[in-house]
Amino acid sequence: MAKNGALTGVERTFDEDEIIVSKTDLKGRLTYVNRVFLKVAGYTEKELIGEPHSIVRHPHMPRCVFKLLWDTIQGGKEIFAYVLNRSKNGDHYWVLAHVTPSFDDSGNITNYHSNRRVPDRRVLDETIIPLYNSLLEEENRHDNRKTGMQASYAAIENVLKDKGAAYDEFVFSL
Repeated sequence: MAKNGALTGVERTFDEDEIIVSKTDLKGRLTYVNRVFLKVAGYTEKELIGEPHSIVRHPHMPRCVFKLLWDTIQGGKEIFAYVLNRSKNGDHYWVLAHVTPSFDDSGNITNYHSNRRVPDRRVLDETIIPLYNSLLEEENRHDNRKTGMQASYAAIENVLKDKGAAYDEFVFSL
C-alpha cells in the first residue's frame, strides 16, 4: 500500500466540480468514502473502510499541520487546511480540506466529516508549498520525531502570530 510504496512524483488532479468526501470515527478510521475519493486515491472501498485516514498521508506533508487539524476538530471546531495526500500507487494530490466534527443531541463529538476541493494552484505554488517545505525542513532537523513536530508546530504558530490570524483566517487570506 501507499505507506510503504515509492513516490512517483506524478500529481493527480480532480475536477473543480468534484468533492472528495470521507467520514471517520473518533480515532480517525475511515467509515465512509465517496467515489471521487476512491478514484483520486486509487483504492477500493474495501481497502479503505476501517483503515486510518492517514493511509493517504504523504510523507512530505508536515506533521504539525495534522496536529493543528486534530487539535482543532477534537476541540469541537471546524478547520480548513491545505493537505498533500498520496494515492495508492505513490502519485500525489493536493486538496483544500474542510474538516468538521459531528455531534449527537448531547453535544458530544460522534465522528468527523471532511470535504475536499481542488485548491488554488497559485496559492499552493506561492505560499503553501514553500511554507510546508520550511515546516518539513524544521521537522527533519531534529533526530527525535516528536521534538521535530513540536519545533515545526512552534514555527507555524509564529507564522500565524506574525499574520495576526488563526490558521483558517490565514488560509482564506491567501
